[in-house]
Amino acid sequence: MKLYKIKEMSTVEMEKKLEELEKELNLLVFRHKNRQLDKVMKLREVKRDIARLKTFIHQAKEE
Repeated sequence: MKLYKIKEMSTVEMEKKLEELEKELNLLVFRHKNRQLDKVMKLREVKRDIARLKTFIHQAKEE
């Protein structure tokens, strides 16, 4: 997910997207452990997107 897309989102949208990504991460981890995941880099991308969203949510709450 690109930064400009995150910056355009409201806090509520960010929280919804965060929930979606956390569910996706759980599914990817499960598939990775069962050796069903072809693109392991997807795990890294989702983890980084979660971290970015958490950072922006935290910054928005401080303001």
